[in-house]
Amino acid sequence: MPPTHVPAPPETFNFAQHLLALNAGRAAKAAFVDDTGTLAYGQLDERVRRVAAGLRAHGIRREERVLLLMQDCNDWPVSFLGAMYAGLVPVAVNTLLTADDYAYMLEHSRAQAVLVSGALLPALTTAMIKSDHEVGKVIVSRPVAPLHPSEVEFEAFVQAHQPLGKPAATRADDPGFWLYSSGSTGRPKGTVHSHGNPYWTAELYGKGVLAVREADVCFSAAKLFFAYGLGNALTFPMSVGATTILMAERPTPDATFKRWLGTVGSLKPTVFYGAPTGFAGMLAHPALPARTDVALRLVSSAGEALPAELGEKFKRHFGVDIVDGIGSTEMLHIFLSNTPERVRYGTTGWPVPGYEVELRGDDGQPVPDGEPGDLYIQGPSAAMMYWGNRAKTRETFQGGWTKSGDKYIRNDDGSYTYGGRSDDMLKVSGIYVSPFEVEATLVQHPAVLEAAVIGVPDAEGLTKTKAFVVLKPGGAATADELKAFVKDKLAPYKYPRQIEFVADLPKTATGKIQRFKLRDMEKGA
Repeated sequence: MPPTHVPAPPETFNFAQHLLALNAGRAAKAAFVDDTGTLAYGQLDERVRRVAAGLRAHGIRREERVLLLMQDCNDWPVSFLGAMYAGLVPVAVNTLLTADDYAYMLEHSRAQAVLVSGALLPALTTAMIKSDHEVGKVIVSRPVAPLHPSEVEFEAFVQAHQPLGKPAATRADDPGFWLYSSGSTGRPKGTVHSHGNPYWTAELYGKGVLAVREADVCFSAAKLFFAYGLGNALTFPMSVGATTILMAERPTPDATFKRWLGTVGSLKPTVFYGAPTGFAGMLAHPALPARTDVALRLVSSAGEALPAELGEKFKRHFGVDIVDGIGSTEMLHIFLSNTPERVRYGTTGWPVPGYEVELRGDDGQPVPDGEPGDLYIQGPSAAMMYWGNRAKTRETFQGGWTKSGDKYIRNDDGSYTYGGRSDDMLKVSGIYVSPFEVEATLVQHPAVLEAAVIGVPDAEGLTKTKAFVVLKPGGAATADELKAFVKDKLAPYKYPRQIEFVADLPKTATGKIQRFKLRDMEKGA
């Protein structure tokens, strides 16, 4: 059931129109700032409605899909909201994938048009050749080469159409947009969200927990095509009239620091959204800015659990806590979180008001505090389905509850401690071991930058832990030293029996460690 402390959106509800209406009195204020300039709220309103009119004029009908393959820039929110305003369904996709992936997504979504960044046009062109699906229109943002006659430049497309007078009369429960959920194996799943879902994430988390405000300047390392980034850099700031800095390039420490210091666009972020891998890289970087050089008042983390050592080190340097939480593509944003007023490092915090969580054992029954269980969530922002995948839909969305695929332990104070992905948990000597707990201990060693832990069979076929360790630049440690370090801090059976030093770890585009790739490497060794 929806929470009683937040009014539900009306039955007729268009999310794009909702955001534009909220900012009708801020025409001159900066909404988005990218590497090329500033887009004010008034300009955003007009351009969104022009894109909506243009897509309609090209014969794209209500609820048909439009692929959005675009780097973070001012054209991204215009495209996304323009499609929603017209009652179409934007499908925001990862810009780091292959042409084969895009060919699959074109066919799977049956997209009738594509809005694409010029830098990504070659990959899209290859995908369209590979795909049996015909795309009616390709609209290119910031082309880097002459366009084919079948392609149109984004700015020309915008200017060719008068603003659409009124939004499509969508309902809160109508399909609003898709995001692809990247599983560790198999094809990505087209996760269908309604027009009402981002409203709930803004009300319950953006406003209710983070308290993002109009005066804020927001900057997200996670890109807009991720559920986390979409909330951080579009839904939350627009819901309060804040300003967002967008960055097309990868969020390396150097690129991030430039934005923190205001050297691009002159604005300094007051709110930063990152992920643990990024924080580790920044804190180890020789050009780490001083506390007095940045304007950060609020820092958020998600994507993977935040090791306590990272949070504490960041707080010591910048004087600001990292507010760690967990969300998912299926729930759209964060549902379990610390808060700016209450941070317990080493935990993911408490349920976000408006969401219920439950830990269940292998028998489907609730587990007692202190024991690991599978995390289930119930809340108003849950996705409608996986498009064209009934089996996975039924497995994940169970009678109002969403199965997250994560293992957690509930603590005495009601907070929750991450145990790992359900398929990553290890049983060593008959007892569950969380890879994350061992990893979080290893990174406390002053020489360790990152670590990943998997289970490997010993000579008797029993599961033992193995750690892959990345040392900091100039850091030195032996395997025996690290084993002793873990033994000193955790129960002895949890220490890694093997340690392999590596240059880097396989990760997803969001920075999550891909332990399955390490397991595959071991099997092939």
